[in-house]
Amino acid sequence: MARVRLSVAERREELLRAAVAQIEARGVAAVRIADVAAELGVSNALVLYHFSTKEKLLAEAFAYAAESDLAHLRKLLSRRTSATRRLRAAVRWYAPTGQAKGWRLWIEGWAAALREPTLREVARNLDQQWKAELTAVIAEGAAAGEFPCPDPAGAAWRLTAFLDGLGVQMTSYAGSLSRAAMLEWADQALARELGLPDGFPGLPQVSTSGR
Repeated sequence: MARVRLSVAERREELLRAAVAQIEARGVAAVRIADVAAELGVSNALVLYHFSTKEKLLAEAFAYAAESDLAHLRKLLSRRTSATRRLRAAVRWYAPTGQAKGWRLWIEGWAAALREPTLREVARNLDQQWKAELTAVIAEGAAAGEFPCPDPAGAAWRLTAFLDGLGVQMTSYAGSLSRAAMLEWADQALARELGLPDGFPGLPQVSTSGR
């Protein structure tokens, strides 16, 4: 059967999806242009035509994966409900037990960014966007009197650092803590940053039994 002819945008997206899959399967260091090409049954030259170097392909692949997560985060944070509910939904989704893109992918990306300037710039930009989205909603909730958080930006930084650290631990040492414990810790961290010492009155609490 003849291969369907794709537009430039469609072909680039196809290549980026394949690159993400290869990073998740092999790790950044081991991925080759040939691996991405082989997954789609195309030539190495076609991949290089669209991305010119392996480094550019990998950087754009991480950006592609992150953009879908950012879109979902913005969707959660734009719901027509309280800032507290929106933040709690976002944190529980982002936590190591949530559905954000595989934590292995991001750990690979952070490690590679230490040596690759292009990827480092992509990772920094995406990280700033995450923090900015959270900061805006925390500031909104504080202004509305939902919670007494005096430093929304600092709270967003500390919260994401905590969740990123959990992600590294849970990915590296899978099974060391239960899903319920992770959700409880995420809730506790958010409540602490928002200045809610008694947790989230009126909101469903996380069960600590089972996984």
